[in-house]
Amino acid sequence: MVARVARLRRDSRCALDPPYAVFALPAAGSECAGGTRAARAAADPPPGRDPPRRPRRQATATAVDPHRPRSSYPRSLSTEPEGAITMTRKTATPATPAPRKSPKASTHPAATAPLPESLNGKASPAKAATGDAPVFAYIASLPQPQRAIAERIDALAARTLPGLERSVKWGMSYYGVGDGWCFCCGAFASHVKLMFVNGVMLDPVPPVTPVAMGKATRGVEIASADDIDERQIAAWMKQITAVPGVGKRPQK
Repeated sequence: MVARVARLRRDSRCALDPPYAVFALPAAGSECAGGTRAARAAADPPPGRDPPRRPRRQATATAVDPHRPRSSYPRSLSTEPEGAITMTRKTATPATPAPRKSPKASTHPAATAPLPESLNGKASPAKAATGDAPVFAYIASLPQPQRAIAERIDALAARTLPGLERSVKWGMSYYGVGDGWCFCCGAFASHVKLMFVNGVMLDPVPPVTPVAMGKATRGVEIASADDIDERQIAAWMKQITAVPGVGKRPQK
Protein backbone atom coordinates (compact mmCIF):
# COMPACT_ATOMS: atom_id res chain seq x y z
CA MET A 1 0.00 0.00 0.00
CA VAL A 2 2.82 2.34 0.94
CA ALA A 3 4.63 1.57 -2.25
CA ARG A 4 1.51 2.24 -4.31
CA VAL A 5 0.92 5.62 -2.72
CA ALA A 6 4.52 6.59 -3.26
CA ARG A 7 4.24 5.65 -6.91
CA LEU A 8 1.07 7.66 -7.37
CA ARG A 9 2.68 10.70 -5.70
CA ARG A 10 5.68 10.43 -7.96
CA ASP A 11 3.65 10.02 -11.11
CA SER A 12 0.90 12.49 -10.51
CA ARG A 13 2.78 14.85 -8.20
CA CYS A 14 -0.05 15.02 -5.80
CA ALA A 15 -0.38 14.47 -2.04
CA LEU A 16 -2.85 12.13 -0.46
CA ASP A 17 -4.16 12.95 2.97
CA PRO A 18 -6.35 10.15 4.21
CA PRO A 19 -9.17 9.80 3.98
CA TYR A 20 -9.25 12.21 0.92
CA ALA A 21 -6.97 12.51 -2.04
CA VAL A 22 -6.26 16.08 -3.12
CA PHE A 23 -4.16 16.92 -6.15
CA ALA A 24 -1.24 19.02 -5.12
CA LEU A 25 -0.22 22.19 -6.89
CA PRO A 26 2.64 21.69 -9.27
CA ALA A 27 6.03 22.14 -7.79
CA ALA A 28 8.16 25.14 -8.52
CA GLY A 29 10.41 23.28 -10.94
CA SER A 30 7.81 21.11 -12.57
CA GLU A 31 6.73 21.37 -16.21
CA CYS A 32 3.25 22.45 -15.18
CA ALA A 33 4.63 25.28 -13.11
CA GLY A 34 6.87 26.33 -15.96
CA GLY A 35 4.01 26.33 -18.42
CA THR A 36 1.84 28.40 -16.12
CA ARG A 37 4.63 30.93 -15.51
CA ALA A 38 5.32 31.19 -19.24
CA ALA A 39 1.66 31.80 -19.96
CA ARG A 40 1.52 34.53 -17.33
CA ALA A 41 4.65 36.13 -18.68
CA ALA A 42 3.16 36.22 -22.13
CA ALA A 43 -0.12 37.63 -20.83
CA ASP A 44 1.43 40.23 -18.51
CA PRO A 45 3.39 43.03 -20.21
CA PRO A 46 6.91 43.72 -19.07
CA PRO A 47 7.33 46.45 -16.49
CA GLY A 48 7.33 49.98 -17.88
CA ARG A 49 5.04 49.21 -20.82
CA ASP A 50 1.32 49.81 -21.17
CA PRO A 51 -0.83 46.76 -21.64
CA PRO A 52 -1.98 46.29 -25.24
CA ARG A 53 -5.41 47.70 -25.98
CA ARG A 54 -8.11 45.54 -27.33
CA PRO A 55 -9.59 46.65 -30.62
CA ARG A 56 -12.99 48.21 -30.24
CA ARG A 57 -15.89 46.31 -31.60
CA GLN A 58 -17.81 48.34 -34.11
CA ALA A 59 -21.44 48.68 -33.35
CA THR A 60 -23.51 46.82 -35.88
CA ALA A 61 -26.81 48.18 -34.74
CA THR A 62 -28.07 51.30 -33.08
CA ALA A 63 -31.12 51.59 -30.99
CA VAL A 64 -33.82 53.34 -33.00
CA ASP A 65 -36.61 55.38 -31.52
CA PRO A 66 -39.75 54.84 -33.63
CA HIS A 67 -40.89 58.39 -32.73
CA ARG A 68 -37.62 60.02 -33.70
CA PRO A 69 -37.50 61.61 -37.20
CA ARG A 70 -35.36 59.67 -39.63
CA SER A 71 -33.42 62.77 -40.68
CA SER A 72 -31.90 63.10 -37.16
CA TYR A 73 -30.03 59.76 -37.37
CA PRO A 74 -26.46 59.60 -38.69
CA ARG A 75 -26.00 58.65 -42.31
CA SER A 76 -24.17 55.45 -41.34
CA LEU A 77 -27.30 54.11 -39.65
CA SER A 78 -28.65 51.46 -41.93
CA THR A 79 -31.42 50.11 -39.71
CA GLU A 80 -34.99 51.36 -39.79
CA PRO A 81 -37.43 51.23 -36.88
CA GLU A 82 -39.74 48.31 -37.09
CA GLY A 83 -43.02 49.26 -38.67
CA ALA A 84 -41.72 52.65 -39.85
CA ILE A 85 -42.81 53.95 -43.26
CA THR A 86 -40.01 55.28 -45.40
CA MET A 87 -40.99 58.30 -47.49
CA THR A 88 -39.04 58.77 -50.69
CA ARG A 89 -39.23 62.06 -52.54
CA LYS A 90 -39.73 61.54 -56.22
CA THR A 91 -37.70 63.84 -58.37
CA ALA A 92 -39.96 65.53 -60.82
CA THR A 93 -38.79 65.05 -64.37
CA PRO A 94 -39.18 68.26 -66.32
CA ALA A 95 -41.70 67.79 -69.05
CA THR A 96 -40.32 68.19 -72.53
CA PRO A 97 -42.13 71.13 -74.10
CA ALA A 98 -43.99 70.32 -77.24
CA PRO A 99 -42.38 71.78 -80.33
CA ARG A 100 -43.92 75.07 -81.20
CA LYS A 101 -45.51 75.27 -84.58
CA SER A 102 -44.42 78.26 -86.54
CA PRO A 103 -47.44 80.31 -87.48
CA LYS A 104 -48.17 80.09 -91.14
CA ALA A 105 -48.43 83.31 -92.98
CA SER A 106 -52.07 83.77 -93.83
CA THR A 107 -53.22 85.68 -96.84
CA HIS A 108 -56.55 86.28 -95.10
CA PRO A 109 -56.66 89.09 -92.55
CA ALA A 110 -58.36 88.67 -89.21
CA ALA A 111 -62.05 89.39 -89.00
CA THR A 112 -62.72 93.12 -88.73
CA ALA A 113 -65.28 95.05 -86.72
CA PRO A 114 -68.95 94.70 -87.57
CA LEU A 115 -69.85 96.15 -90.93
CA PRO A 116 -71.31 99.67 -90.92
CA GLU A 117 -74.89 100.40 -91.79
CA SER A 118 -73.84 103.10 -94.26
CA LEU A 119 -70.72 104.81 -95.51
CA ASN A 120 -69.28 107.18 -92.95
CA GLY A 121 -65.73 108.02 -93.90
CA LYS A 122 -64.49 104.44 -94.47
CA ALA A 123 -66.38 101.24 -95.14
CA SER A 124 -63.79 99.10 -93.25
CA PRO A 125 -60.42 99.39 -91.48
CA ALA A 126 -58.65 97.96 -94.56
CA LYS A 127 -55.60 100.08 -95.38
CA ALA A 128 -55.23 101.82 -98.72
CA ALA A 129 -53.03 99.82 -101.07
CA THR A 130 -52.74 99.22 -104.81
CA GLY A 131 -52.71 95.74 -106.30
CA ASP A 132 -54.68 92.53 -106.47
CA ALA A 133 -53.53 91.11 -103.11
CA PRO A 134 -54.98 93.90 -100.92
CA VAL A 135 -58.34 93.60 -102.68
CA PHE A 136 -58.40 89.81 -102.33
CA ALA A 137 -57.53 90.15 -98.63
CA TYR A 138 -60.33 92.68 -98.11
CA ILE A 139 -62.88 90.43 -99.78
CA ALA A 140 -61.69 87.41 -97.79
CA SER A 141 -62.20 89.31 -94.52
CA LEU A 142 -65.89 89.90 -95.17
CA PRO A 143 -68.60 87.77 -93.56
CA GLN A 144 -71.23 85.95 -95.53
CA PRO A 145 -73.23 86.71 -97.61
CA GLN A 146 -71.23 89.90 -98.33
CA ARG A 147 -68.14 87.86 -99.20
CA ALA A 148 -69.93 85.77 -101.82
CA ILE A 149 -71.39 88.92 -103.42
CA ALA A 150 -68.02 90.70 -103.53
CA GLU A 151 -66.35 87.62 -105.03
CA ARG A 152 -68.97 87.44 -107.78
CA ILE A 153 -68.53 91.13 -108.62
CA ASP A 154 -64.73 90.80 -108.68
CA ALA A 155 -64.82 87.73 -110.94
CA LEU A 156 -67.33 89.44 -113.28
CA ALA A 157 -65.08 92.51 -113.58
CA ALA A 158 -62.05 90.32 -114.36
CA ARG A 159 -63.95 88.53 -117.16
CA THR A 160 -65.47 91.69 -118.58
CA LEU A 161 -62.57 94.16 -118.53
CA PRO A 162 -59.16 93.23 -120.00
CA GLY A 163 -56.29 94.85 -118.15
CA LEU A 164 -58.33 95.31 -114.97
CA GLU A 165 -56.47 96.87 -112.07
CA ARG A 166 -57.45 96.80 -108.41
CA SER A 167 -56.91 98.93 -105.34
CA VAL A 168 -58.22 99.43 -101.80
CA LYS A 169 -59.42 102.96 -100.98
CA TRP A 170 -61.61 104.19 -98.11
CA GLY A 171 -62.02 100.62 -96.93
CA MET A 172 -63.47 99.36 -100.23
CA SER A 173 -62.23 97.66 -103.39
CA TYR A 174 -61.77 99.94 -106.41
CA TYR A 175 -61.48 98.91 -110.07
CA GLY A 176 -60.27 100.74 -113.14
CA VAL A 177 -58.92 100.50 -116.65
CA GLY A 178 -56.95 103.31 -118.22
CA ASP A 179 -56.21 106.54 -116.41
CA GLY A 180 -58.39 106.30 -113.29
CA TRP A 181 -60.71 104.34 -111.03
CA CYS A 182 -64.16 103.75 -112.47
CA PHE A 183 -66.27 101.86 -109.91
CA CYS A 184 -66.02 100.41 -106.40
CA CYS A 185 -67.57 97.69 -104.29
CA GLY A 186 -68.08 98.03 -100.52
CA ALA A 187 -69.69 95.74 -97.95
CA PHE A 188 -72.21 97.00 -95.39
CA ALA A 189 -74.29 95.41 -92.65
CA SER A 190 -77.24 94.32 -94.81
CA HIS A 191 -75.94 94.55 -98.37
CA VAL A 192 -73.06 95.27 -100.77
CA LYS A 193 -72.97 98.53 -102.66
CA LEU A 194 -71.65 98.54 -106.23
CA MET A 195 -71.01 102.19 -107.06
CA PHE A 196 -70.06 103.73 -110.43
CA VAL A 197 -68.13 106.97 -110.51
CA ASN A 198 -69.93 109.34 -112.94
CA GLY A 199 -72.81 106.90 -112.92
CA VAL A 200 -75.19 109.59 -114.13
CA MET A 201 -73.68 109.00 -117.60
CA LEU A 202 -74.75 105.34 -117.71
CA ASP A 203 -77.71 103.98 -119.60
CA PRO A 204 -79.84 103.10 -117.76
CA VAL A 205 -78.78 105.12 -114.75
CA PRO A 206 -78.34 102.92 -111.66
CA PRO A 207 -81.16 103.53 -109.15
CA VAL A 208 -79.21 104.22 -105.91
CA THR A 209 -77.50 107.51 -105.05
CA PRO A 210 -74.84 106.64 -102.43
CA VAL A 211 -74.23 108.99 -99.52
CA ALA A 212 -70.91 110.85 -99.36
CA MET A 213 -69.72 109.49 -102.72
CA GLY A 214 -70.21 112.56 -104.92
CA LYS A 215 -73.21 113.95 -106.78
CA ALA A 216 -72.46 112.07 -110.01
CA THR A 217 -72.04 108.63 -108.38
CA ARG A 218 -74.78 106.06 -108.82
CA GLY A 219 -75.02 102.38 -107.96
CA VAL A 220 -77.01 99.38 -106.80
CA GLU A 221 -77.46 97.62 -103.47
CA ILE A 222 -77.16 93.81 -103.59
CA ALA A 223 -78.47 91.79 -100.62
CA SER A 224 -77.60 88.30 -101.90
CA ALA A 225 -75.61 86.67 -104.68
CA ASP A 226 -78.87 85.64 -106.35
CA ASP A 227 -79.76 89.29 -106.85
CA ILE A 228 -76.76 89.93 -109.13
CA ASP A 229 -77.79 90.75 -112.70
CA GLU A 230 -74.49 89.92 -114.38
CA ARG A 231 -75.66 91.02 -117.84
CA GLN A 232 -76.68 94.51 -116.70
CA ILE A 233 -73.67 94.97 -114.40
CA ALA A 234 -71.24 93.91 -117.16
CA ALA A 235 -72.83 96.47 -119.50
CA TRP A 236 -72.40 99.22 -116.90
CA MET A 237 -68.74 98.19 -116.38
CA LYS A 238 -68.00 98.54 -120.10
CA GLN A 239 -69.73 101.92 -120.33
CA ILE A 240 -68.02 103.43 -117.30
CA THR A 241 -64.52 102.35 -118.31
CA ALA A 242 -64.98 103.95 -121.72
CA VAL A 243 -64.80 107.41 -120.10
CA PRO A 244 -61.96 108.78 -117.91
CA GLY A 245 -62.09 107.69 -114.32
CA VAL A 246 -61.08 109.52 -111.18
CA GLY A 247 -57.74 109.50 -109.42
CA LYS A 248 -54.60 108.91 -111.43
CA ARG A 249 -53.22 105.40 -110.80
CA PRO A 250 -49.47 105.18 -110.12
CA GLN A 251 -47.34 104.08 -113.04
CA LYS A 252 -45.69 100.65 -112.71
